Amino acid sequence: MTTPSSTVPENSGPDSTGRDLTRNNPVPDHRTGRPGRRPSSQPHRPDRRLPWLGPLLRRLHFYAGILIGPFILIAALTGAAYAISPTLEKAIYADELSVPATDHSLPLADQVTAANAVVGDADATLSAVRPAPEPGDTTRVMYSDPSLGESESRAIFVDPSTAEVVGDLTVYGTSGALPLRTWIDQMHRSLHLGDVGRFYSELAASWMGIVAAAGIVLWVLRARRTRKPLAMLRPSRKHQGLRRTFSWHASVGIWAAIGMLFLSATGITWSQLGGDNVTKLRAALSWETPAVSTELGGASATGEHARHGGNSSAEAAGSAADHAAIDPADFDMMLSMGHGVNIDTGLVEIRPPADDHSAWVVQEIQRSFPTKVDAVAFDPTTMEVTDRVDFADYSVPAKLARWGIDVHMGSMFGLANQIVLFVLAIGIASMVVWGYVMWWQRRPKRGPVTRFEAARVGRAPERGALNEAPWWGMGAVALGAIAIGLFLPLVGISLAVFVVIDVLLGVRARRRRSRDAVLVRR
Repeated sequence: MTTPSSTVPENSGPDSTGRDLTRNNPVPDHRTGRPGRRPSSQPHRPDRRLPWLGPLLRRLHFYAGILIGPFILIAALTGAAYAISPTLEKAIYADELSVPATDHSLPLADQVTAANAVVGDADATLSAVRPAPEPGDTTRVMYSDPSLGESESRAIFVDPSTAEVVGDLTVYGTSGALPLRTWIDQMHRSLHLGDVGRFYSELAASWMGIVAAAGIVLWVLRARRTRKPLAMLRPSRKHQGLRRTFSWHASVGIWAAIGMLFLSATGITWSQLGGDNVTKLRAALSWETPAVSTELGGASATGEHARHGGNSSAEAAGSAADHAAIDPADFDMMLSMGHGVNIDTGLVEIRPPADDHSAWVVQEIQRSFPTKVDAVAFDPTTMEVTDRVDFADYSVPAKLARWGIDVHMGSMFGLANQIVLFVLAIGIASMVVWGYVMWWQRRPKRGPVTRFEAARVGRAPERGALNEAPWWGMGAVALGAIAIGLFLPLVGISLAVFVVIDVLLGVRARRRRSRDAVLVRR
């Protein structure tokens, strides 16, 4: 006979039919007195680990959004301005860029002579000539000037039908950006702070790709748990507050993610630290962009695009010869010879020899589709071809790099390209703002407020996700962080800062909770 205090139920053990009644009457836990798990003849299985990848990416996404968000926001807004700057440029500088269209044009010799007369004896050297590509366009006669900044040239705009000078402006890089677009470009690239300011854009470009990749994974994980994943592709209007803001952030983010990855990858190539590693990697893999050699008797060299504008005419020609010593008629001759080799577009730049040991260069500069960047070099004495580079002979990686840069700058597909970039940039900026709004909306609103919650901002996602990860997961995260940190040094440095901040906040939170607990007990 058993007593009510017995720890074994009366109906435990097998009955007359052989069934084990302990299946419905588990044995109480001897430590708590509560029903425990029934004994099992099967081997013990460890508890399944809690999900770790999602929480880890969510915490990384949060910290990057909060701490790097301002840099991404500035880069997005200035990028949106740069996207529409070519269209603004055409309107603002219409007098310099456009003239009445006619059926004939004067030789380049007359146009160069007119430009030389304007420059006079100024401390400038003739570096390049860009003939008018279409009727109604102006010819640019360009001069290097020591008083100008890096990659800048002085451009004299000439009416090709009358040889009348209609403008005198500073232009930047191979893109030939005029002052307004140059100002916006410098703002986007360095905040007008020089090389130091370029760290901001490198930080934004590097982390934007990581944030986008983490966001894609988080979106997929959430879509797998919902009954209507397609509904996550558009913002919800039936919710309010935090859920509505999150809906906008997530739906716009998944549409913009591919564009963010693209802008991040191409933007890194212009950066200082990460960009240098990209250049070394491309050189190691023979993925460099070929460039025509100006050395007499030399072979094709390799060259990289310059910072957001390509190599300037002055840089490409080195210390260009004194314009007084160059026969203006030679520009007509070189253009005609180039047409006989591989030059077949109106967007052309003709560069005179940098010195007695250099060649003339005639190069296509059409960055819109179809890309035309063929180039040919001529010996100024023998008039023979010393080197040529054809875009058709570029390697696939070199072509992809060329196209990626041109799409990033909005020149590949013209106005359509610029509109897409503008919309994408505004979307990125909006996601940053929505992220901060969600941080504010997640702040504690009810119940007692401790000193830890006094800031009234949302808390970060729970820490400790890596504790749930298997050994290979921890190893993959560690190796990935090290590899990315070495290839993109600013990411490595900022990631270390994230970890330090996270640790300090954790220590601070524990101390405050301990003090609050002591105060409650008192």
